[in-house]
Amino acid sequence: MVELKSAAELDALRESGRVVAQTLQAVKEASAIGVSLKELDEIAAQVIRDAGAKPSFLHYQPPSAPTPFPAVICASVNDAVVHGIPSDYRLRDGDLVSIDSGAHIDGWHGDSAISYVVGEADPADLELIAATERALAAGIAAAIPGNKMGDISHAVGTVGREAGYGLLDGHGGHGIGRAMHEDPHLPNEGRPGRGMRLKPGLVLAIEPMLIADGADDYRIGEDGWTLHSISGCRAAHVEHTVAITTEGPRVLTML
Repeated sequence: MVELKSAAELDALRESGRVVAQTLQAVKEASAIGVSLKELDEIAAQVIRDAGAKPSFLHYQPPSAPTPFPAVICASVNDAVVHGIPSDYRLRDGDLVSIDSGAHIDGWHGDSAISYVVGEADPADLELIAATERALAAGIAAAIPGNKMGDISHAVGTVGREAGYGLLDGHGGHGIGRAMHEDPHLPNEGRPGRGMRLKPGLVLAIEPMLIADGADDYRIGEDGWTLHSISGCRAAHVEHTVAITTEGPRVLTML
């Protein structure tokens, strides 16, 4: 069931979204050569705790997952597209890092992701990240009343395809609110003018996931969670929680 949120509920979601933004900023600032992914997870947990919020990802287990997720953030490095479990791996010069974080206050969830490079960056990685961010911006721009779900999907997918990148097969954005994942599912590719009409109060997590070699398929890591590019090429993932309003898209996961 698709739930439309009231103005007061959007304000509550904004508070959770602000915590998520603060968490991602703190993790990015702490990301340096030699820092472990577990250390980044501990920093995220502290930021969320200090804000009086609770992590959305910790112990989360969708039907497709073999075990509950054991961490506060998803930390996906290089060929890991999404859902990476923070480990003892220590960041190296040139690593492409994608961090996904969620938090909730009084049961209202925010969800956002960023990608960046640690140390000296390969220009190809920077362009991959920039294209992923452009795809997100295009999706947000299409999130207006009267448009349809397919308009957002088409906007995201067009940017990714025109840049020559793959789109992670079967994965995309989602509704969000009282639960981290709500209806409707939001594909990262689609036909404009198709699907459910966008109405004020609808809240969506829009999240492009682009793969450098242009392929869409993936393999699941031994942990049962991490999705890797088949070829071992790099990938990027960015995300914002966005509300449809009569005044235009309202991004809820910004500082």
